[in-house]
Amino acid sequence: MNISEYIQYDGVGLAELVKNREITAKELAELSFRRLQEVDKNLNAVTQTRGAQVKQELQNVNLEAPFAGVPFYLKDISQTIEGEVSTAGSKLMKEAKASHTANLVEGFHQAGLISLGYTATPEFALKNITESTLHGPTKNPWNLHHSPGGSSGGAAALVASGVTPIAGASDGGGSIRIPASFTGLVGLKPTRGRTPVGPGVGRQWQGAAIDFVLTRSVRDSAKMLTNLQVVQEEAAFQTPLFPDAYENVMQARFTKPLKIGFTTTSPVGTSVSHDAVTAVHKVAQWLEEQGHHVEEADNQIDGKQLMRNYYLMNSGEISALTGQIEAMLGRALTPDDVEIETWLLHRAGQQVSAAEFTSSLASWDDAAAKMAAFHEQYDFYITPGSAFPAPKIGELTHNVQEVQLLREKIETADADQQQQVIYDMFLPSLTYTPFTQLANLTGQPGINLPVHLTEEGLPLGVQVMAAKGQEHRLLQLADKIEQSSLWIGMHSNPYFTKNE
Repeated sequence: MNISEYIQYDGVGLAELVKNREITAKELAELSFRRLQEVDKNLNAVTQTRGAQVKQELQNVNLEAPFAGVPFYLKDISQTIEGEVSTAGSKLMKEAKASHTANLVEGFHQAGLISLGYTATPEFALKNITESTLHGPTKNPWNLHHSPGGSSGGAAALVASGVTPIAGASDGGGSIRIPASFTGLVGLKPTRGRTPVGPGVGRQWQGAAIDFVLTRSVRDSAKMLTNLQVVQEEAAFQTPLFPDAYENVMQARFTKPLKIGFTTTSPVGTSVSHDAVTAVHKVAQWLEEQGHHVEEADNQIDGKQLMRNYYLMNSGEISALTGQIEAMLGRALTPDDVEIETWLLHRAGQQVSAAEFTSSLASWDDAAAKMAAFHEQYDFYITPGSAFPAPKIGELTHNVQEVQLLREKIETADADQQQQVIYDMFLPSLTYTPFTQLANLTGQPGINLPVHLTEEGLPLGVQVMAAKGQEHRLLQLADKIEQSSLWIGMHSNPYFTKNE
């Protein structure tokens, strides 16, 4: 097999070749490393590889595993292997070694995946672009002048360039679905509690964050969910196991017409591009042609206030994290230790009271109740995956003057003003991606589907949300759309088949 052939397969397809002994896991790893050498000098998607460790692991491939021998890359935050460096995209952590192997990573490996390395993420996964001071900007395979998004930007770049068909990702505010929209991938965020990281990491961002994967095919996402779903007794959030195989259930036809709500209006009042509106309308029209009822719908949630509560949570979480880092370092952090987003959240979090934090979380429950009521009426809720196609490299990264001004503002502001400073700081980024955070705070599943290309050749997806525990229905719909003319495959990506 050559590289041009290798990149045409999804994970299920590669695993079948290994099981049939048409190719070995070692040969697949070599092909993935070769493809990485071809493209990563331009993409900058990988923070480190595991060459030496992989040699040993390739000796013990379980040919009965569902993804036997399939090349895979872990996200360089939370997806840890004991004793290996886990930087979390931060220069403070550039030599930090993981104290344990995450249960989720063990789940990846039990499924047969071979972890070849780690993918880039912004510092502490805080941004919707991947441009850390430590590792530099990661670039989009569809157009190297643009970002693949974040925080799972490195993972998206690898999958969209053919280095691997599947890569580990996580999503605390859209960090699976956003890069999927920007790079033409399938990006499923499961129901809260479906795929906990563990051990001792059961309450990521108070339940807003969850780990899973980015893929190029719906069946890869479905089969990965079948094999990764678990009830961890120690986990803070638990979701009952789905009793069937997602990859089988997704193939079933809908037994009756669906009722589907959609919106193209930004929940925070920001602008939405013509391309994003077009993408949603294309899907809505196609669904109507299939016999389903589709209408514009309002979820009755105050999007601006929900985002303020989201940022307040971020403030508390980052302040707690930086407190742990200070204890580890034996000194207080300085503004030069971390990037501006981390510093502002760190400083603001020091002023957040326990009562404010608790009240903020209560608003999530109110939003969850409203969405539960919404889904009593509507099977699915469709929005743009992102309000615009991918931003240019550097467009959303603050320059030196902006950083200094933000540092000054956060120090002179009171607690309420600090939260406004944070909202304003993130607003340019939020304008690109205002639709994804809702599912994180309500805990329900959402999926990005690649259905649109701009005139400039950049992908832009649609997001579909369903009620909690309804990933099988999302995958069922995704399967039908994947087989339609709406689907934007990698054949449209000029970089995908490019050999340097």
